[in-house]
Amino acid sequence: MPITPATATHSSSSGTEDAILLELVDENGVTIGTAEKLAAHQPPGQLHRAFSVFLFDERGRLLLQQRALGKYHSPGVWSNTCCGHPYPGEAPFAAAARRTHEELGVSPSLLAEAGTVRYNHPDPESGLVEQEYNHLFVGLVQSPLRPDEEEVGATAFVTPAELAERHAKDTFSAWFTTVLDAARPAVRELTGPSAGW
Repeated sequence: MPITPATATHSSSSGTEDAILLELVDENGVTIGTAEKLAAHQPPGQLHRAFSVFLFDERGRLLLQQRALGKYHSPGVWSNTCCGHPYPGEAPFAAAARRTHEELGVSPSLLAEAGTVRYNHPDPESGLVEQEYNHLFVGLVQSPLRPDEEEVGATAFVTPAELAERHAKDTFSAWFTTVLDAARPAVRELTGPSAGW
C-alpha cells in the first residue's frame, strides 16, 4: 500500500511519531474512544465520526471532486466537495472548514450544518469499510479553487442533470448517494427551487 497523507504518521512537537487518530462514537454520536485511522476502516469497521461538505457556486451547481489516485481509500472516484474526519476533540464544523481549505484552497461561505447520517458502506475495491456517523454541511464557494494535487485529481461544477449523466458513466464513492440524499433538504434551502436539487 502506498504511503499517503492519510496513512502516514506525522511528527508531534516532541519529535515522536503519532498515528492519525479518529474519534469512535456510539450509535447516538457520543464519543467513546479513539482508533488509528486505517484500523478503524478494516472490516467490519469501527463506527467513527466523519463529515461531508457540499459546496455550490452562485448558479446552484454542486462542486464535485475526483479523489487523487494516491489516496489509500477510494482513489480516483468522484465524490462530494470534501469529506474527512475530525481530529479527536475537534468540532466537525471546524474540521469541515479546515479540510475544505486544505484540499481545495478555498474557505466556504455560509457554511451551515445539514444534519447527520449513519451508514455502513464497504468499498469493494480496497476491502475497507466506511462505518461512519457523518456530520453534513452545505455552503457556497465564491473564490477560485486551488486544489492540492495529492488530495484532488479533478473538480467539476454540476447541475442535477449533469450529475445524473456523470453518475451513470463514472465511478462515485460508495457513500456519495447516501450523504447527498441526507443533505438534500439543506441543499434545497441553500440553492433555492430553481437549482433543481
